Amino acid sequence: MSVHARARLRAVPDGRGGTALPVLESAGPLALRRTRSPHSPYARVTVVGAMSAPLNGDRLAIEAEAADGARLTVDAAAATVALPGPRPDADPSTYTVDLTVGEGAALHWLPEQLVSAHGSRLHQTTRVQLAPTARLLLREEQILGRHGEPTGALTTRLTVHRAGRPLLDQQLTYGPDAPDGWDGPAVLAGHRAVGQLLLTDPSF
Repeated sequence: MSVHARARLRAVPDGRGGTALPVLESAGPLALRRTRSPHSPYARVTVVGAMSAPLNGDRLAIEAEAADGARLTVDAAAATVALPGPRPDADPSTYTVDLTVGEGAALHWLPEQLVSAHGSRLHQTTRVQLAPTARLLLREEQILGRHGEPTGALTTRLTVHRAGRPLLDQQLTYGPDAPDGWDGPAVLAGHRAVGQLLLTDPSF
């Protein structure tokens, strides 16, 4: 049986120079925990995996908002491993991340690696909405297959809008469902770790 779960968090200024978390809702395998961030003006939330997920057929989602003036860091306790589960022929799993960053707010989205295990099929979508004066630091890393095994089927899409206008829209596909050439010399050339670091700042 597939798992459908959505976790939510919202950060707001606390009026004392820090950031409060009035919304911190966990669901299914997505456990959100406020963690200490000494000597930092950023509130910090760590995503802790409460069970093995996503498995083929699962539907997972996280919504995170840094309201106007808030400062928020979201990280993870461990890598996320996409697995085939008991039904390798099930529909692909989906993992959707919706990020909203308000005026004068800052969000550091720094999850650990996503591992695409052999036999898994995952569509990951990250959607970001930035206010004109918002700041964002976003890290994405994918590991294609565990040690000694081929990768699963992985499609990732990242879209970023600033002030309602598109800033970035890219999609990457790896593994059995990808067009020919994804592992060729013009793309991965046999490498199995890929990633990117995105920084947006109004000063740019």
